[in-house]
Amino acid sequence: MSTAPFAAPQPVAAQPAAAQGNSLPNPRRPKPGTYTPRPETIALLKVSGNAINGVGETAARQASPFFWHSPDQHPFGPLQDVARANSRKCPGSGPAFIAAYTHPELVPVAEARNPAPPAQLSAEATTFALAHEAGAIGIAPMDPLYVFGGYTIDDPWVIILALAPNYERLKQLPSDETNGIGVTEIGEQYARGTRASFALANWIRAQGYNATAYPGPSASALLLIPPAIASGLGELGKHGSLINHQFGAGLRLAGVTTDMPLVATAPVRFGADDFCTTCQICTKACPPGAITESKQLVRGVERWYVNFDKCIPYFAEASSCGICIADCPWTRPDVRPKLLATMAKRLGLGPSEHQGVDD
Repeated sequence: MSTAPFAAPQPVAAQPAAAQGNSLPNPRRPKPGTYTPRPETIALLKVSGNAINGVGETAARQASPFFWHSPDQHPFGPLQDVARANSRKCPGSGPAFIAAYTHPELVPVAEARNPAPPAQLSAEATTFALAHEAGAIGIAPMDPLYVFGGYTIDDPWVIILALAPNYERLKQLPSDETNGIGVTEIGEQYARGTRASFALANWIRAQGYNATAYPGPSASALLLIPPAIASGLGELGKHGSLINHQFGAGLRLAGVTTDMPLVATAPVRFGADDFCTTCQICTKACPPGAITESKQLVRGVERWYVNFDKCIPYFAEASSCGICIADCPWTRPDVRPKLLATMAKRLGLGPSEHQGVDD
């Protein structure tokens, strides 16, 4: 039996005045239609990332290792170096991302197994995760398409943890040497994901089951967005990021795979995908014009897709960018409840069919 994804509201701490932003135009953003990537950046884009991602392919297949994987697995290592270097120039970002790569060792798997039934184990794992920094979790059976090509994951279950940012900090993206608040916020949420995923993996191991943590920001064997969608943590947005009914589009994700018997949480539909069909906010806000107006066929699935070859030069030059998720209406705490109510009415969704309108 499937249930809705487990979630708990996360309080937003008060921020100092410098972190609260203002109504003035963001001086770190180029005026619409004026951005041109630097020749030296374009020179590093030696092959099309869209082809590697499978744009236009009609058959389903595993995703190829890509950006943020080890540079010996793809041709974008030099661009990764530029992106990292520019990001680390921003005040506060260095320590935040160092913390994202810092985690404890995995403990040995206990010899005695917790004999509780799957529903109880799922509930206990959820309670533990929400008490250890996760904002929401989803549970899905493993699918081979959740694994990057060339990797193997033998565990039958995947747990996805969602980490919500502070919107007042996120909306200051992009960052640079004068203001690192936005990218530092992203790094801090990645660090939360690392701590939360390793804590949960070690808790599961203490119950006598295998568990492996897959945090960001570097990529490994596990794709995170597809099982997040399958487990009810949200819908894919036009900007290529997950939109969650409770936290919006600025989520960072982390994963844990395990052989602990669990109960899957169900996918949800609350209207984000439908809303994106006509919304133009992220497409107009994107400096390189990388966000397409309509869905595309990608490895056999018609879905929203961001043009990698246009996006990544600006992403590298602008300290990881993030404009599209910061500007997404679903990310705005004052707008999201109204969107949920509007889309529920438009789609005829009742409380039992989606999560969020009555939160």
